[in-house]
Amino acid sequence: MKLETDRREFLKLAGLGGGVVFASSLWRGALAGSTEEFHFVQLSDTHWGFEGPPNPDAKGTLPKAIAAVNALSQQPDFVVFTGDLTHTTDDGVKRRDRMKQFRDIAGKLRAKTVRFLPGEHDASLDRGEAYQELFGATHYSFDHKGVHFSVLDNVSDPGSIVGETQLAWLKTDLAAQKKDTPIAVLTHRPLFDLYPDWDWSTKDGAAALAVLEPYKHVTVFYGHIHQEHHRTTGHIEHHAAASLIFPLPAPGSVPKRAPVAWDESAPYRGLGWRDAEAYPEAGTFRLDQKPINAADAATKAALEGMIG
Repeated sequence: MKLETDRREFLKLAGLGGGVVFASSLWRGALAGSTEEFHFVQLSDTHWGFEGPPNPDAKGTLPKAIAAVNALSQQPDFVVFTGDLTHTTDDGVKRRDRMKQFRDIAGKLRAKTVRFLPGEHDASLDRGEAYQELFGATHYSFDHKGVHFSVLDNVSDPGSIVGETQLAWLKTDLAAQKKDTPIAVLTHRPLFDLYPDWDWSTKDGAAALAVLEPYKHVTVFYGHIHQEHHRTTGHIEHHAAASLIFPLPAPGSVPKRAPVAWDESAPYRGLGWRDAEAYPEAGTFRLDQKPINAADAATKAALEGMIG
């Protein structure tokens, strides 16, 4: 069965509704004939261990998102968490405990492959020491059905940089790729200067983008800003994912960055996860934003299965 047919089925059966489909500007058409189409799920900024306002269901949103993904009739090729797996703490023992708890919950995903990368809440206080103990390398690469994925760490260094060593690694990593190979970058902070006053940038992000610039099809998936956001720098596309703990305001829209208040009339508003459908032959992705929907029947059933 072709992916397009399967996709219609799982969107129908998942019943989550309210998702926003974003088609990349690199969309070229004539995509249905590809035999290497696939989809993956991005979850971000779970902040496991966070307590208090504005999220009265801080211990529930991550399990509910996992249940929603597990309820898909067609499971993703892989799931990736793009950082801030846990909420920051100065206590190294507590930091590791939170990571273990998060790992146990994420382990309930049905997907065969789950990938991780750190956020500053996970790694900036100890340069990624605890994270590496429990999840492995903070930067790495892999290939999947015609797309090369480069995972960048722009959080372990407290200076909010990628760093010369990792930039050299990125050059070497990409050197084996053809210039028209689709490149997907997974990272936590944005690589461009979205809003530096709110720490929504990477100080040497321009150097990373310069390494990526020679490749014709580059898409960056990131988190950190707790909201869906799309930007193009040159021909490189950047897509931020929503958080699973609380939304943040649009860049510079208010004097001070602070979590958006919980809306009792619309719980879980601004929270969600993303399905990314890849079309390697066209070098692009189709993004479908999914909300947290605890009332959905399929999600309820999957959640009961997780708890049971």
